[in-house]
Amino acid sequence: QLQLVESGGGLVQPGGSLRLSCAASGFTLATSTVGWFRQAPMTEREAVSCITPSDGVTYYIDSVKGRFTISRDNDLNMVYLQMNNLKPEDTGVYYCAAGTAYADGYYYTCPQTINYWGQGAQVTVSS
Repeated sequence: QLQLVESGGGLVQPGGSLRLSCAASGFTLATSTVGWFRQAPMTEREAVSCITPSDGVTYYIDSVKGRFTISRDNDLNMVYLQMNNLKPEDTGVYYCAAGTAYADGYYYTCPQTINYWGQGAQVTVSS
């Protein structure tokens, strides 16, 4: 079965840390551009961080720069999102997505065509 499964979400106090994991099964994640997307209540889903397959170029939305780190372990077929100094505005459902980054004659850092979505992991930052 081709799928992505996230884990590592939960409830944390402001200033705390969480590490999200994204495990792929049935396909090789190493050849995909992978992104972590976040959806908060009443907002659109947005790309928080992405990583390219071959050279590991990364992207971070401005609000998480210096606090979040995306990484991949191709041997384990996994991608991670380390989240430090969490803030209440980081609350939301975090989705892992894998796909291709080529669109409109350009290679982007985040996937433009999503082939696989995970089921989502809830992250709640609250005191």
